[in-house]
Amino acid sequence: MKKQLNGFTLIELMIVLAIIGIISAIAFPSYRQHIRESNRSEAHSELLRVADLQERFYLQNNTYTPNMADVGNKLVTDNGFYNMAITAANSSTYSLTATAVNGQVDDTACPVISLNSAGQKTPAQCW
Repeated sequence: MKKQLNGFTLIELMIVLAIIGIISAIAFPSYRQHIRESNRSEAHSELLRVADLQERFYLQNNTYTPNMADVGNKLVTDNGFYNMAITAANSSTYSLTATAVNGQVDDTACPVISLNSAGQKTPAQCW
């Protein structure tokens, strides 16, 4: 009498590993892109918050400030993925930027996100 062995063969295990590898190769880039886009939303909200503070500063002083200390002094977003800066400010306009740092530097599509006093958001595909 032959004894029947239960279990998986090496070939079956290799096929399963190959399938997992293929699925991972397809899913991981999509996952990374989703993470980059969700980190961008933090930059968006911070740019809009600083723009609001710039408008409040303008109402009180009749000019926009080039100094981040006057509008909350927050130079880095909460999770540390973007550096915040006022790149230009005068009596009638301002320009704000969020520059990708740390884990967000691989976001080559949107390394710098900007918002100005006219409400222009650049680059448009990053908003």
